[in-house]
Amino acid sequence: MRMADANRVGFIRLQFTDILGIPKNVSITREQLEKALDGDLMFDGSSIEGFVRIEESDMYLKPDPETFVVFPWTRGEEGTIARLICDIYTADNQPFAGCPRYVLQRALARAAEFGLAMNVGPEAEFFMFLKDSEGRPTLQTNDRAGYFDLAPVDLGENARREMVLTLQKMGFEVEASHHEVAPGQHEIDFKYDDALSTADKIITFRSIVRIVAHRHGLHATFMPKPVYGVAGSGMHLHVSLFRGEENVFFAPAAENQLSETALHFVGGVLRHAPALTALANPTVNSYKRLVPGFEAPVYIAWSHRNRSPLVRIPARRGVGTRMELRSPDPSCNPYLVLAAILAAGLDGITNRIEPPQPVNQNIYEMNIEAREKEGIQSLPATLYEALVALSRDEVIQEALGSHVYNRFMHAKQVEWENYRSRVHQWEIDEYLTKF
Repeated sequence: MRMADANRVGFIRLQFTDILGIPKNVSITREQLEKALDGDLMFDGSSIEGFVRIEESDMYLKPDPETFVVFPWTRGEEGTIARLICDIYTADNQPFAGCPRYVLQRALARAAEFGLAMNVGPEAEFFMFLKDSEGRPTLQTNDRAGYFDLAPVDLGENARREMVLTLQKMGFEVEASHHEVAPGQHEIDFKYDDALSTADKIITFRSIVRIVAHRHGLHATFMPKPVYGVAGSGMHLHVSLFRGEENVFFAPAAENQLSETALHFVGGVLRHAPALTALANPTVNSYKRLVPGFEAPVYIAWSHRNRSPLVRIPARRGVGTRMELRSPDPSCNPYLVLAAILAAGLDGITNRIEPPQPVNQNIYEMNIEAREKEGIQSLPATLYEALVALSRDEVIQEALGSHVYNRFMHAKQVEWENYRSRVHQWEIDEYLTKF
């Protein structure tokens, strides 16, 4: 409350996400802040995707004070706006099983029983497109630049610079920002943090990128594959486990300086990769990105060297020893994905799941026979296949909890049926005059 007064805050947005990872918020005045911090603000949960039925709709918003931040672009205005991320509680004051943030908190509590904490660093990609005369987004890119290109080729650089400056004012430590491979595609990387803070930051990051792009007359999208024939947008996740200050993935005397814990964690992630894909790549469009030829992973394998497998071990050792999971895209719900990754890795550690031999050649150039000889399986090719895999994986289901699992599956089955039953323009172009 002192911070709110010092920053002349007039309004506070109490933010949370639905099961699909879509941000929701209710705005309160400064006068209501004490009541909110006491956890006394209620809302109707029956209108939120995947929450509760109408007869059990009363829910409480309980803000996490650690997430208080002022929106920089509102400073100096009458009624500066701040933000608090909330946990959802039921009417009888219990953590709500359908709150995605609680799902991750529960997974982290289980890791803490092993004395472990998970750190995560994301590499989030997105596109920026021009708008038409009526302000609607188009698929016209604002540039013709490529990977690491500079202005004036990259016309989105001013927008990206403002995004970085805004994020820094909000407490992000931005490590890099650059133009990506496709025209209009960008990437901003921020420093790793504990898993819960990282998930919070991903949600905030997506909002800030879209707000700043809009201020520059552009539309930013985290849709995984908006344009055919170019690379899609991914969100690689760099994951490590710590026991206090010790990175338990690092073992100086071991082969490649990777500990057994690291290998078993990778083994667990690879074992549960098909089910993880339903959460890491949760839209029909996600699977247009997961195709050969555009650097996105398609095969369940790991490597120390090349970037075609699902899991890569970056070269850095010591405190920076980590695994990079390359399949997630930025449309995912980060709370659910990180909870599932942790559950898969802990299953690998608990049951000492050995990963297969690393594949240090370009898997995209291997034929089917070579992949079969190496025992390399493919990731699900459609949302439907991923949902089937999730329906068969009790470890990932348990990590989600029955409430989130059932409602996530229902929402995504509806999405798949909607897509499957529609007639798309490609079919019209391909078949209308042919048959």
